[in-house]
Amino acid sequence: MAKHERLSALDRTFLDLEYPETHMHVAGVMVFDAGPLRTAGGGIDIEKIRKYVASRLHLIPRYRQRIARIPLDNHPVWVDDDRFNLEYHVRHTALPRPGGDEQLKRLTGRIVSQQLDRGKPLWELWIVEGLDGDRFAMITKTHHCMIDGVAAVDLAAVLMSPAPDAAIPDAQPWQPQSAPSRGELVMEEARRRLAGPLELGKAILGAMQNPAETAERISEQISAVTETLSAGMSSASDSPFNQPIGPHRRFEWTAMELADVKRVKNALGGTVNDVVLATVAGAVGLFLSGRGFSPEEIAQLDFRAMVPVSVRASSERGTLGNRIASWAARLPIAQTNPRRRLQAVRAITADLKGSRQALGAEVLAQVSEWTAATLLSLAMRLAARARPFNLIVTNVPGPQIPLYMIGARLLAGYPIGPLFLDQSLNIALLSYDGRLYWGFNGDWDVLPDLRDLVTAIRASFDELLRAAETAHAQTRTRSRKPRARHG
Repeated sequence: MAKHERLSALDRTFLDLEYPETHMHVAGVMVFDAGPLRTAGGGIDIEKIRKYVASRLHLIPRYRQRIARIPLDNHPVWVDDDRFNLEYHVRHTALPRPGGDEQLKRLTGRIVSQQLDRGKPLWELWIVEGLDGDRFAMITKTHHCMIDGVAAVDLAAVLMSPAPDAAIPDAQPWQPQSAPSRGELVMEEARRRLAGPLELGKAILGAMQNPAETAERISEQISAVTETLSAGMSSASDSPFNQPIGPHRRFEWTAMELADVKRVKNALGGTVNDVVLATVAGAVGLFLSGRGFSPEEIAQLDFRAMVPVSVRASSERGTLGNRIASWAARLPIAQTNPRRRLQAVRAITADLKGSRQALGAEVLAQVSEWTAATLLSLAMRLAARARPFNLIVTNVPGPQIPLYMIGARLLAGYPIGPLFLDQSLNIALLSYDGRLYWGFNGDWDVLPDLRDLVTAIRASFDELLRAAETAHAQTRTRSRKPRARHG
């Protein structure tokens, strides 16, 4: 039979949640030192880059596959693209010289405003020359049905190396396998569904070996699903971030030293992610105040961030697809004391870690595999319309060593997450080589003042850093204070 692979229920949801206004691709801006790839004319050697990408494609076979649909069921499957053309996917453009970061941000906004062509492999890679400082940029777009944030970092590891080696091996021969016929797809799906009762029977027989343990596990899963659905159907407050959005995007970024973030964590407690959420909470309060909200109005808001949580096992690293759940974290945006704000975030994330929302999401995804494939998509659509969160904050750890692409050093990497209906802001973070890179994807019309939010992020973090320095100084003073003698 011709080769094909069925999308998981979770991967399918990112196809089903895509509308003209909501582009479901994960993107990023990577800035490189141009030196090793500079041509004699001062441009970037795009043919060398294409040759290099071609030499790595055998490691990511999904990148030469397109979406097909099972007749009647309409569930998507991956099949080889017999018209695959690397030049279509690896594109070449330029900024007017000398191009600066602001021009690159505007170009990025235009590129991420365009949906990927469903009739082709769902990725694009744009090489942008003309940047000042002897740099070039690579803007990537990959559909969310193919990767989550952790998988995107794993993918970067495929295209980059910890050593500045400029050698390019020959591309391995590739021959696309023929796509299955409509009849083959129907028969394969029928066999899959017939196998469902057999798998269920095996599970029941296994459960009978230890009924007490099975009952406890089922009870926990039911409770987790109930908790997850309850969180997903509870609406957050209306806010300036939650308005009808269009297809156009604006993109901003900032970066900070990871050592400074860890200094806050070590002095005031919590995790790096707690510091990130406390920074966002403070920035939202400052931003809303700048929009004319009074302290009382800010205090009345039930403001929540959707925080994706990876459930990818270590054995699944390097694989594509989505292995994520999410938390709905209530942010203390009205708390003006940075230390108390971080303490509040720590309490909130501790409660979420003790909750079973992530387990509930996993159970829903597993159930969807053996029931109506649209169950999970329908649940996520209903949750999106219920608006259980105001914005998205996703933080992905990356490598803490320099990376190179054909000898060109990666200088910075700014991630870009998608927007959902009536959600005008996604804040994505990536740690790399000692720095924490922030990417802000906003709706063009809803957030014309997106740069003000970036300024507020810097101000909010500076508050936390000063509080950490004060706490550290107080600790040192106490440790130096002479102990009273008793005699």
